[in-house]
Amino acid sequence: MRKLFILGAMALAIPALADTPADLSTDMVLGKTLEEVQASLTSMGYEVRKSEVEDGMIEAYVVRDDSMAEIYVSPKTGKLTRIKAR
Repeated sequence: MRKLFILGAMALAIPALADTPADLSTDMVLGKTLEEVQASLTSMGYEVRKSEVEDGMIEAYVVRDDSMAEIYVSPKTGKLTRIKAR
């Protein structure tokens, strides 16, 4: 029963991992301002659909090759702190 549960959980997790953009990873530095983050993402080939500063974080919604993601960047360090694949 336990093995079946683990296999089921892994099967659900694999598609979510496959959609995460491979060249984006936490702790990579994208910039400390909204404009710097947008420029970094654009130079990496992403289309920035929406970006804003909310709750003390720079938020950007990006698309490339049918992969969509919502990313969060710390304006204090310029580091990418969280990636949510969509």
